[in-house]
Amino acid sequence: MSRIGKKPVIIPAGVKVSLSGTTMKVQGPGGTLTRELSAGVLITVEADRINVDQDPQSDNTAALHGLTRTLIANMVEGVTKGFVRVLDINGVGYRADARGTTLNLLLGFSHPIDYLLPEGVSAEVEKQTKITLKGIDKELVGAVAAKIRSFRSPEPYKGKGIKYAEERIIRKAGKTGKK
Repeated sequence: MSRIGKKPVIIPAGVKVSLSGTTMKVQGPGGTLTRELSAGVLITVEADRINVDQDPQSDNTAALHGLTRTLIANMVEGVTKGFVRVLDINGVGYRADARGTTLNLLLGFSHPIDYLLPEGVSAEVEKQTKITLKGIDKELVGAVAAKIRSFRSPEPYKGKGIKYAEERIIRKAGKTGKK
């Protein structure tokens, strides 16, 4: 049995949770999230907590028990606090600019990259080299950050490119001269 799945999800004040069939809807001060959950997991919503249990009649519930609990906990945290992902840009001439829902990136290519942010994710750019992504859906914020990083992932020799703020790039030694 999953240790994470056993822990109940506490519902903070100001958050409403509704469950109809396998669809869970969480409303809070940050917005509303809806997710279709697995049918093999039993979910009970009480006044101040959500409990997730395995269905004894289903075979694959052990694999989905902790996952389902974590997805629900991320929905509750997202509508209360939200999620933030920070990207750093390293390189001469590399910079970013946020214009409404469009992120304009200059990454050393012959053309600028205009990335249209999906609904539910906002971007702020500080000093043209630090991108802060914010949203209530953890999965969406992470996917947008990974997509932006994929435009110019960091290289191991000089560390040029886009990296996560907490990411550490392992550097390689460059070429050595003849002896």
